[in-house]
Amino acid sequence: MLQFDVLILGSGLAGQSLALRLADQHSVALVTKCQLEDSASAWAQGGIAAVVDPMDSIDAHVQDTHIAGAGICDTGATRFVVEHGREAIQWLAAQGVPFTPAEEGPLNMHLTREGGHSHRRIVHVADATGAAVQETLTQKVRAHPNIRVFEHHIAVDLIVAHRMGRGDEGCLGAYILDITADRVVTFAARHTVLATGGAGKVYLYTTNPDTATGDGIAMAWRAGCRVANMEFIQFHPTCLYHPQAKSFLISEAVRGEGGLLKLADGTRFMPNHDPRAELAPRDIVARAIDYEMKRHGADCVYLDISHRPADFIKSHFPNIHARCLELGIDITRQPIPVVPAAHYTCGGVLTDLRARTDLPGLYAVGETACTGLHGANRLASNSLLECVVFGEAAARDICANPRDIADSLPEWDESKVTDADEAVVIAHNWDELRRFMWDYVGIVRTTKRLQRAKHRIALLTREIDEYYAHFRVSNDLIELRNLVVSAELIVRGALARKESRGLHFSRDYPATQAEGKSIVIRNPRWPAGQPRWTRQR
Repeated sequence: MLQFDVLILGSGLAGQSLALRLADQHSVALVTKCQLEDSASAWAQGGIAAVVDPMDSIDAHVQDTHIAGAGICDTGATRFVVEHGREAIQWLAAQGVPFTPAEEGPLNMHLTREGGHSHRRIVHVADATGAAVQETLTQKVRAHPNIRVFEHHIAVDLIVAHRMGRGDEGCLGAYILDITADRVVTFAARHTVLATGGAGKVYLYTTNPDTATGDGIAMAWRAGCRVANMEFIQFHPTCLYHPQAKSFLISEAVRGEGGLLKLADGTRFMPNHDPRAELAPRDIVARAIDYEMKRHGADCVYLDISHRPADFIKSHFPNIHARCLELGIDITRQPIPVVPAAHYTCGGVLTDLRARTDLPGLYAVGETACTGLHGANRLASNSLLECVVFGEAAARDICANPRDIADSLPEWDESKVTDADEAVVIAHNWDELRRFMWDYVGIVRTTKRLQRAKHRIALLTREIDEYYAHFRVSNDLIELRNLVVSAELIVRGALARKESRGLHFSRDYPATQAEGKSIVIRNPRWPAGQPRWTRQR
């Protein structure tokens, strides 16, 4: 059994920033399925939204977030994040993140604008902000003596006291599979943090890395925590459409700097769907593209910024330009073929303003969590900001609330299982799940399709549970088990929402109800008694 003050599952911006804030006073285990550099944060192109321009205001950013969130953003959480925006940028800059400079202006940083924002407030590192932030923090994490990194490890499940008859001690750590050694290790921790990202891989087409399998959400749900707003899956409107490109997204900033969406014949269509045209929020743009593709029987639409000067395009979007050029697309002279793809999980494990979940000792940060910030639709570039702000909030709460560590925990028991005899079952179920989720629970939904998905999920769940009960765990089995739980929660949320709002659009309920509210799913397996906090909405 390994013991740490803090166990962090996930190595994106939320997990790494939290680890660095804690490591001077605590022993930290940072667990990641692949390598430290492999996370959705590293794929973020646009930037980080923060009020740093004197012409901008906290109220304006809050209002933009509420508008994008379609009326169900938590007011307290939204203001909390926005008010800490400048501080978060300054902390990242102090770590060495090389934000694109400006000759003059606030913090000497260049600000760009993205869809849904009323002001230029996106601090960025060219068009590869996430990669630059990840690289900077990764170097610091690897160098810190109090952070022990466990790469190629994946959590199987949380260790929860009430399952072992130990009362309300909460979360005591996790069982974690060492993928390379093929053995499960017991990690005991005073505090455990879920920073495992979203569930984009539940869909056939996604901009997310292969690691985005809803692990933290599923583990928290199995442990008894509430989840909320899982029906709100953001589809990025502009993922590169090319047979040799996998999950390469074209940043919101391309539209923010004048990129126009067109059909194959060069006709613009966004003005027909929203007065903000290409600067409308992502859900509107994604539905418009989906509508036009289906109406014309097209495989894709086109994003054209070739009317801007070539030097401007190359300096503002060097990575997008280079990647497209590798595929034979010169974006200074040609439009970019694009399609929507699953991009961001707006719901997740319900948390408070300290990043606490329902379970004592268990926190959730980043895309895994539902803080209330995103509501029914995430405003562009708010997610990286949320990671840093709630990473700091969790660190502050952990430092202020010491907990005892379990001196003994039961070891992982494999005495009643054998090696898998038919791995094809996992591959088949994985493929079937992602395909019917794309077909039945995509950008536009119907009750009939959702019911079909619910039925298929129930069948898959039984098959996966039976497989899990009889065979030794593997990385693929753990991920599949988590994906099917995430899919079930998405469908449950979608069926419960009898309206169309934000990212959830139902043909059976096209109207939006006058009063918006979150769909909170409470786990019936939660032990007797109330959760230790209740968010008022």
